[in-house]
Amino acid sequence: MQKTFLSSLLITIFLNLLIKPLALFGIDATVQNRVGTEEYGLYFSLLNLSVILNMLLDLGINNYTTKRIAQSPEIAQRYFAKVFSFRLLLFLFYFIVLMFFAYGLSYSSKALYILSILGVNQFLVMSTAYCRSHFAGFHFFKLDALISVLDRFLLIVIGSLFLFTNYTKTIMTIELFVWIHFFCYFITFSVAIFLLFKHIEKPFIKWDLPFSLSFVKRSLPYAILVVLMLLYTRLDGVMLERIHSNGAYESGIFAQGFRLLDALFMFGMIFSGILFPMFSKQLKNDISGVKPLLKTSGNLLISGAILIVFVTTYNAYFFLNLIYDKANESVQPFQWLMIGFLAICMNFIFGTLLTANGNLRILNISSAFGIILNVGLNFYLIPTHGAEGSAFASFVTQSFVALIQFFYCLKVFKLAISMKTIFNYFIFITLLVFVSNWQSNNHFLIVFQLSIGVLLMFILSFVDLKNLKDLFLRNPNFK
Repeated sequence: MQKTFLSSLLITIFLNLLIKPLALFGIDATVQNRVGTEEYGLYFSLLNLSVILNMLLDLGINNYTTKRIAQSPEIAQRYFAKVFSFRLLLFLFYFIVLMFFAYGLSYSSKALYILSILGVNQFLVMSTAYCRSHFAGFHFFKLDALISVLDRFLLIVIGSLFLFTNYTKTIMTIELFVWIHFFCYFITFSVAIFLLFKHIEKPFIKWDLPFSLSFVKRSLPYAILVVLMLLYTRLDGVMLERIHSNGAYESGIFAQGFRLLDALFMFGMIFSGILFPMFSKQLKNDISGVKPLLKTSGNLLISGAILIVFVTTYNAYFFLNLIYDKANESVQPFQWLMIGFLAICMNFIFGTLLTANGNLRILNISSAFGIILNVGLNFYLIPTHGAEGSAFASFVTQSFVALIQFFYCLKVFKLAISMKTIFNYFIFITLLVFVSNWQSNNHFLIVFQLSIGVLLMFILSFVDLKNLKDLFLRNPNFK
């Protein structure tokens, strides 16, 4: 199981390293530079609102499907058509609620137009994710990896035509950018549903309301968890734009810092997406097998996150000015967001394990407290500190939730943290602090940090050489 995890992870990360950063920093960031911070800030706020409410498109179906198919693959034949048909009704409900909230928040007619397209885009994204939940459940990780980057690949190709060539002779606007996204998502969903055809019953439209309501009842705890997590991770951009006196501009500043975090968040989601079906299957077959997988994935992700935090916070000015035309105001918000990345990675590991084990009550409780903390801090900090205050609120919230989930995992799975592990992390962090401060004025600081950090990850066994050797020599489980 560990070998499956590592091989799947390497292939998926390789594809994502090729595609997603280029889409984010080559296309998305260029669009922000072209249309301006304020215009992009409005888009960022609307995007977050559409994402927050997309729980209504899913109701926990994707996570529940991944878990059930990982444990019993044969159910995919019976479930897909009925569930997908029900999702069409969910989209109608989602769109009505989305527009209701938009009117309540007094958005302009232009904002409502953009939001309506974003709403359709979210339906396509969640429908593609539903197809991918089947691929993940079947352990078709290669196929899942390809679908996961297809929309970004299309965005790079089409976006480049508009941004870097004279072929279209069209000025980039936020509205055009949203329509480009629509086309990319539509093609990706079409490819995903086509590839899934041979694994599901056809036709894939079959109305069965009693079954759908029963299915939603079983998946609802997952839905509550998803919406709570979205609220405390995505509210910042919406509240900034609505509360601050110069809201659209501050939201744009926040978006500049958030973009790199979003890129890294995608890689964390790769871990989570691969680990969830593996944890689910292992918990069903042999719960003792979870601990080695948890150790392998946890050390790899958390040590990597610590290194990333040091590299990004100490070189924040360099990274941001490399990407944006004007980014000085984004440095401090960016640093707080990146420090919070470590807590996010802890959530990817321990939150995923608790979800696979069905401990949704504690996850929902911790997320609910996270929302209260996040909203309270944002209301207090945004009027006076703008984007930086919102970024600090995000850091505090993520850390609070991560600690609750971590300690609960220790209790439920009777995990023990050895003194050797604590000492290894202490050495790791201490040496990174020393190198980062010693070479703080060196133009090659990033090289020093990465070299020392990666070397220490191997020396301190955060990257298990034996597992890597087994991965390349023999891997019968990988499809």
